[in-house]
Amino acid sequence: MTEPWVFGEPPLDQTRRFADVARRVASLALALEGDSAALAEVIAALERAEPALAAEVPAELRPRVGDRTDGRVYLDHAGDIGSFNPAVPEYAIHVDGDQATGTVMFPLLYEGPPGCVHGGFLAVFFDCVVQHHNCALGQSGHTVSLTLGYRAPAPLLRELQFALARTVDGRRLRTTGTLSAGDRVCVTCEIETTAIDPAKMPPWSPRRPGG
Repeated sequence: MTEPWVFGEPPLDQTRRFADVARRVASLALALEGDSAALAEVIAALERAEPALAAEVPAELRPRVGDRTDGRVYLDHAGDIGSFNPAVPEYAIHVDGDQATGTVMFPLLYEGPPGCVHGGFLAVFFDCVVQHHNCALGQSGHTVSLTLGYRAPAPLLRELQFALARTVDGRRLRTTGTLSAGDRVCVTCEIETTAIDPAKMPPWSPRRPGG
């Protein structure tokens, strides 16, 4: 059985919890009709926490990858990026060899046209799930090209279905995919990535004790 691709450290449980609540609170803030005392409390708490958090992270924010000994820890981006980064939507995926299927729901945070997902976030979403699919099969690499076809608006706040199919051509991985709302295809994608030998990747620095 092929081992999944891993490159980087797992996120902290607190980082996952923060991403979840930050995504939900940001979406609620976008729906407010006026100033809110509750949101004022959230803003004040974040403003108090910011300098304390800044004192706990390295001054150099480039990741400790390769021969770099200073900088921050690099988190594994092989899959489920939305579980620790609120800028990326959460999704569920099932990998079955060169095929993969799953679901995703975009909250208000990702709105573009009224009630619809912004096209740029759809591109980020497809890049992430294709990377997840490739990494689950032990192959990954840089995205070479990404083409989306916007067939119909992708609605917010509704479970959408996606499907991926990939082929391997030497050192190239090619994926086609769709994102649908029920029977209606909203977006099609074509993505090509390189296939890199994991053994040739630079080392990453593990999380430091007490850090």
